[in-house]
Amino acid sequence: MRVIYMATGDIAIPSLHRLIGFPGLHLTAVYTQPDRPSGRKLELHPPAIKTHAQAADIPIFQPEHLSDPHAVAQLQDLRPDLIVVMAYGQILRRSVLKLPPLGCINLHASLLPRHRGASPIQAAIRAGDPETGITVMHVAPALDSGDIILAKSIPILPGETGGSLHDRLAELAPDALAEALPSLLNGTAPRTPQDERRATYLGKLSREDGALDWTRPADEIERWIRAFDPWPGTSATWQGHKLKLFPPVTILPDCGRPGEILRAEGDRLVVACGTGSLALHELQIEGRKRLDVRAFLAGQRDALRPGLQFL
Repeated sequence: MRVIYMATGDIAIPSLHRLIGFPGLHLTAVYTQPDRPSGRKLELHPPAIKTHAQAADIPIFQPEHLSDPHAVAQLQDLRPDLIVVMAYGQILRRSVLKLPPLGCINLHASLLPRHRGASPIQAAIRAGDPETGITVMHVAPALDSGDIILAKSIPILPGETGGSLHDRLAELAPDALAEALPSLLNGTAPRTPQDERRATYLGKLSREDGALDWTRPADEIERWIRAFDPWPGTSATWQGHKLKLFPPVTILPDCGRPGEILRAEGDRLVVACGTGSLALHELQIEGRKRLDVRAFLAGQRDALRPGLQFL
């Protein structure tokens, strides 16, 4: 059985290794996004999954647009029986979906139909969901709307960050894939339609999404800080600078004007929210070193005195 894996995000790496050597499958190729410039020198860097595929001697294809007729023809020449997708970064058009006889399946990092879109991990934490998981579904033209094959869930732990939940879901995904593959190969894979009335959506995140709104309740901002760590991060505006904030933060009952510094003491900086307040423990002025509050206050105590306000 010839399988093609389409993936870009690091979350998809463990599932790549599960596909390699899976009984009855031949991993014919890996499709991933083109190498992109990054860093101060804007040097080209490959997606990490490309490096893993190269180490396993798996052919790699990196079309800029998979909908391009040449890319579709190239894919057709590979004669895939099944296409597996996870965090690929491109929507599969009908010209691709109709190619493999067994269809295309996607591993999505939420319990669909909740949290469709590009940032389901952050969305689950920010919403205060008690659990999330991996959904294996048949790919449909509309984003994350395909019929469900199966879903595996895990609890969202106290203090969970976007980074820690990403890593736990990455390890869960291969088990979900391995459980779904036998039914796909013998043609008995379930097709459970999604309840559109329960669907939610969150798009691709940018750094601007991390600007905190201090008028929100403290518990909501606390989830926001955890959800967006490490990407895109959260920040406040302070004396014209972007001040990055990091988990963990502590929810307190103190009240004041939203964004007002209530106390700057010891290892914490207490800031008022719309209701309640938060004790911050680590800060970083953009472009400078990340510091715990004690070290930060040693150099900025007058500038962070009570009564001043974050925006």
